[in-house]
Amino acid sequence: MLLINMIGIGYRITVITDRLIRLEYQPENRFEDRLTQFAANREFPAVPVEERRENGNVVLETPALVLTYDEKPFSTQGLSILLKETGAVYHYSGDHVAGDLGGTARTLDEADGFVHLGPGIFGKDGYSVIDDSQSPVIEDGEFSYREADEIDLYFFGYGTDYYGGLRDFFDLSGKCPMIPRFALGNWWSRYYKYTEESYIDLMERFEKEKVPLSIGVIDMDWHIVDDVDPKYGSGWTGYTWNRKFFPDYKRFLRTLKERFNLRTTVNLHPADGIRAFEDCYENAAKHYGIDPATEEPVVFNFSDPKFRETYFEEVLNPYEKDGVDFWWMDWQQGTGLKKEVDPLILLNHFHMKDQEDRAVRPMIFSRYAGPGSHRYPVGFSGDTILSWASLKFQPYFTSTASNIGFGWWSHDIGGHMQGSKDIERLIRWIELGVFSPINRIHSSNSMFMNKEPWTLEEPYRTLMDEYLRLRHALIPYLYTMNYECWRDGNVLVRPMYYICPGDPEAFTVKQEYGFGTELLVGSIGDPMDQSLRMAGVSMLLPEGRFYDIFNGRVYRGNQKRKMYRPLSEIPVLLKAGGIVPMDGRVSGNGTPNPTALRILFGAGADGSFTLYEDDGVTTAYENGACVKTAITVTGDAESTVLTVSAAEGELSLIADVRDLEFVSYGLTAAAASKAYVKTADGKCREAAFTADDQKHTVTVSVPGCKTAEGVTIVLEGFTAACNRYAEETFAILDAAWMDFNKKDMVLEHLKVLSNDEFLKWLAGADVSEALKDAITEIYAD
Repeated sequence: MLLINMIGIGYRITVITDRLIRLEYQPENRFEDRLTQFAANREFPAVPVEERRENGNVVLETPALVLTYDEKPFSTQGLSILLKETGAVYHYSGDHVAGDLGGTARTLDEADGFVHLGPGIFGKDGYSVIDDSQSPVIEDGEFSYREADEIDLYFFGYGTDYYGGLRDFFDLSGKCPMIPRFALGNWWSRYYKYTEESYIDLMERFEKEKVPLSIGVIDMDWHIVDDVDPKYGSGWTGYTWNRKFFPDYKRFLRTLKERFNLRTTVNLHPADGIRAFEDCYENAAKHYGIDPATEEPVVFNFSDPKFRETYFEEVLNPYEKDGVDFWWMDWQQGTGLKKEVDPLILLNHFHMKDQEDRAVRPMIFSRYAGPGSHRYPVGFSGDTILSWASLKFQPYFTSTASNIGFGWWSHDIGGHMQGSKDIERLIRWIELGVFSPINRIHSSNSMFMNKEPWTLEEPYRTLMDEYLRLRHALIPYLYTMNYECWRDGNVLVRPMYYICPGDPEAFTVKQEYGFGTELLVGSIGDPMDQSLRMAGVSMLLPEGRFYDIFNGRVYRGNQKRKMYRPLSEIPVLLKAGGIVPMDGRVSGNGTPNPTALRILFGAGADGSFTLYEDDGVTTAYENGACVKTAITVTGDAESTVLTVSAAEGELSLIADVRDLEFVSYGLTAAAASKAYVKTADGKCREAAFTADDQKHTVTVSVPGCKTAEGVTIVLEGFTAACNRYAEETFAILDAAWMDFNKKDMVLEHLKVLSNDEFLKWLAGADVSEALKDAITEIYAD
């Protein structure tokens, strides 16, 4: 039921939740009740609202907000909303809300760093506004422009309750669907004139390199480009496989799927319609009602149901039967004519709907088309310039998109065009890609812009290989976050103000973000200090205790500081009580449910995590077809209990038996330390463990665990780890390219002074500030 709380001459006010209000002004009272691109739901339960009049104004008061309105055309003086919790007041402005924390942008095409962001639903003052006045309406499944000019605003007043705001946003604007599991692996993409032979050779080389992939992307040269008769126009739009490059495209697609276990997407620029040189033209023309003999084009018009029917049934669907899994819509022609619905939103919507109608778990690959676009993942952010500025902007851009619910951006990892060769920057970009929603390596067709790992010299080749393997190992964790986004609206990449609400410093750490519920990531977007041989990133830590999963370094919470890393690492911090399930046996392409699990635990606090698995490709998850496995960590360093409970649900979806590896961070072994395994039959036995004193980890392996039964590990007699101050300081000095006498000076003072005395001496020492800061970081535990 559409709930109208107040209506008068020219205005209508609807309280959707106690912190979400719709504000409409239309002089003729021609208000909009249809769904829109942004507002996908009009059905909400009633909210307790007190209505009264004060000083000639109408007042609506909810448990969280007080709205005051003079019943005239909206104005700064006449319309205000008070946030009761903080006292902040919104005054209507008719423009962008000052303090808005931003949403996202249509594209990063040709951007060298920062781009202007559209609005999101949160602001530094606790509120923001989404203007829905211009978005198209939806009626009987079709999009159109509104007949009446209307101010149609949605006021979000959620203060620092970011997760509550997102839940209500998704209730209003529609859920973000689960993307297929294969989307979370490594994508290989390049704008390049591949042939069937060269692409198969490429996949064989990746196989030899033992680098897993899940998606093969074929850019626009899959179709005829250069051999189009000029009378038809350019070859930018095309639907006919280029048989010079792919003499048997069905065999090619079949080989990618059956031999290499890859999903395939191909690039589309659909703006020029379906023209007479295309193989599909005769059938498409007849379907649309054109005599093929006239060679009249089937003009692109996605507002026309008949064109869409022709486009899908005669052009795309047959290729999907041949092996194309989804389509990359590379729409670059703008937002359409005045009073014309943006073709991009129509492409995104109807491509998704076509898959839904055929019982396929839908996924597209396309640019952002405004609020509501989260319903159409995955986002293609466009052709990025190769620069440090582009790299540095992307983590901020990705995390801020969560403020408009757009959680599945895919960037050109490594950059797409222009710029210059910089292997350090490429590795930093790969590191970001692995800890991004989608990891799609991409580049232009320049013969010098090579990102295949084997084209890099050591140690860069090995670093790239290892990070790409790590991406596939992370898929069990990522897929669970995919499920949580659909179920609860908890996006994967989270700005730090979600995690440290109310802390003003959280707005300053733009390269740091939460990566799911368990990890904090600091993306490094600056070149290394040539003397220190490391680069740094500012990070803010909430309350608790944290462990770097790469080097085991320990950090206390409630601090902001710069963290330094060599090229081989970025800071990825696991909280005490955190749990990250990983694939323990990454082998080959694809993203199957794992037959072995490697589970990271943060010792020192209680925590829980529920691993989610399903078939990965159908929509059966919407009806509960899945498996859930509860995992917990309890206790302190002296007695840590790690439990993987019996899996519950449709167990046929997972292996009957799994090898388990329990890796606990933040522990130091002693002579009396013991590990025990408790099985579901009540038996308990002592187990071997491996302690890594450098990384402060304790690992216990338990092969052959029945997934229907579960297992518990008990670690007894360990101690809470602290950083190895002397050893780690020495390692920093040893790696630095600096004066040997200064290295010796620092080392001598390290040997004879206490920690506090050493840090006090170091603060005034004649060495670089970067060196001081990097060494001081070691003592931040």
